[in-house]
Amino acid sequence: MSADKGWPAPPEGEDSVSEKLLRKTRESPLVPIGLGGCLVVAAYRIYRLKARGSTRMSIHLIHTRVAAQACAVGAIMLGAMYTMFRDYIKRTAQDAGEK
Repeated sequence: MSADKGWPAPPEGEDSVSEKLLRKTRESPLVPIGLGGCLVVAAYRIYRLKARGSTRMSIHLIHTRVAAQACAVGAIMLGAMYTMFRDYIKRTAQDAGEK
């Protein structure tokens, strides 16, 4: 057994987990927004679990899952549309301006 009981340091040239997360967030900012929205929707629906009225538990949980997934998929779709705009439409406009 070694005296060092902590996590091993990443090898030279590799990023730590937090650095990877920050880099990915800068590259695609809508992913954390989608995850955050998904968690907020799920937390709110679970918080409102007692006030569901006569709705069965399984139906309430299905609605919670669908709302959370819709938030995540919506963020993914916005990111895809932004990327498409940036890569194709904006680049085409720049190419036309150079000619």
